[in-house]
Amino acid sequence: MDLTIWARDLAGSLLAEPLPRRWAHSQGVAARAQLLAGILGDDAELLWAAAMLHDIGYTPSLATTGFHPLDGARYLRDCSAADERLVRLVANHSYALLEAEERGLREELEGEFPILDHAGLVDALVYCDMTTTPDGTPTTVDARLAEIVTRYDCDSVVGRFIRRADEDLRAAVHRVEARLILAER
Repeated sequence: MDLTIWARDLAGSLLAEPLPRRWAHSQGVAARAQLLAGILGDDAELLWAAAMLHDIGYTPSLATTGFHPLDGARYLRDCSAADERLVRLVANHSYALLEAEERGLREELEGEFPILDHAGLVDALVYCDMTTTPDGTPTTVDARLAEIVTRYDCDSVVGRFIRRADEDLRAAVHRVEARLILAER
């Protein structure tokens, strides 16, 4: 089966009913991924699938640790026989390692799902996630990070994580934007 059809169907089956806003976000992130096809070549389909599936760990039936990158990646690895690169992208999307550290899960995440050794692909998923609103519409990285900060108390796990990751998230988005500009020339 085509990877994109499989990813869309799986994400929809897990997110559409219990978490419609998260489903809208995932669809928006995947739409952003489509815009990067020209700079990703053979990895464009993999990015699209990771973008569609990156938040499946929020699904209540999958949320065993409460840390969605880890829960989603475990589901993909254990229940869907997904490609290892796809699983590792989902596990480590948007600097998840820093949040895992805040949650005391860094060793687990690193041990089970090492970060993919493809910085351009990792940055591309950050770009897609950090330039899409919770409702699935395009936005800027500045607006997205500001929105996250307003949703979480600054002393919460996510609040601490987003402050730690801010510079890295912005840098990843800017690297992708620079690649897009170069590709247009």
